[in-house]
Amino acid sequence: MPILVTGSVAIDHIMVFRGRFKDVILPDRLHVLNVAFHVPELKRTWGGCAANIAYNLRLVGEEPRLLATVGGDFGAYAEWLDRNGIRRDWLRVLENESTAGAYITTDLDDNQIIGFHPGAMDRAHEAPVSDVGEPYELGIVSPNGKQAMIEHARALKQRGVPAVVDPGQGLPILEREELVEMIEGADTYVVNDYEWSLTLEKTGLDEDAVASRVGTLVVTLGDQGCRIRAGGERLEVPAVPASEVVDPTGCGDAWRAGYLAGRSRGRSLETCARMGSLLGSLAVARSGTQSVEIDPSGFGALYEGTYGAAP
Repeated sequence: MPILVTGSVAIDHIMVFRGRFKDVILPDRLHVLNVAFHVPELKRTWGGCAANIAYNLRLVGEEPRLLATVGGDFGAYAEWLDRNGIRRDWLRVLENESTAGAYITTDLDDNQIIGFHPGAMDRAHEAPVSDVGEPYELGIVSPNGKQAMIEHARALKQRGVPAVVDPGQGLPILEREELVEMIEGADTYVVNDYEWSLTLEKTGLDEDAVASRVGTLVVTLGDQGCRIRAGGERLEVPAVPASEVVDPTGCGDAWRAGYLAGRSRGRSLETCARMGSLLGSLAVARSGTQSVEIDPSGFGALYEGTYGAAP
């Protein structure tokens, strides 16, 4: 089942602070915050939520349809996508813009401070869902330009395509009415625990009210796994411990790819979450958001070794 992946395509600049933010950011001095972090490690990698999800979908044998806008500086990134079998048919290149860029500082507790320059992403609505002429039966709306997120979610629902709504870092730019519209009628609403708290605050709705508007509600909890609610069913699925924690950047995107792959194959919600957890654990153990190297058969073997049955 082909999957439409909408959202950001970005160039990541990842910096690792070999300390803890809590030790240098003083809560009673936030109003006069002036902090510099010594970051001896700096890596420039290919990223963006949509591209990360598409990359991980390819690892498990899916054929993502990647829909996004990029800038005139996209040449090297385009070559990377080609080498990894990710089609660029629906990427709209805006020559007078730069590709979106994320500047990410991560501490030893896996907390992150992120600066994001949207560039071409702010015009992502210029690459509408209607541009994708090939069939797909599932779509995800991941962080993107505000207008694009709203319009993509609306278009998928109007077409009767199950829409996984994942606003992520785009949550703060959405007004209450816009966020409620995106949630209403979504096949799945997926956020991390911080974004879940922000969802409740922004919408003024409680958990029951949000759950009643979607098919499935998913709250990811990092190394604590995830909570899933679908109708009367409630699940708590543990995380898969990583072999080592190297870089948490992109772990959530890998989780979403595993979940989407399971959904596309009609697997149970528990299996979908397990697939996501396993991909997430592989991502955490590698530096960069598109650095896991595994093929579908290798992933299947790992899943079976972890859970005792094939996915």
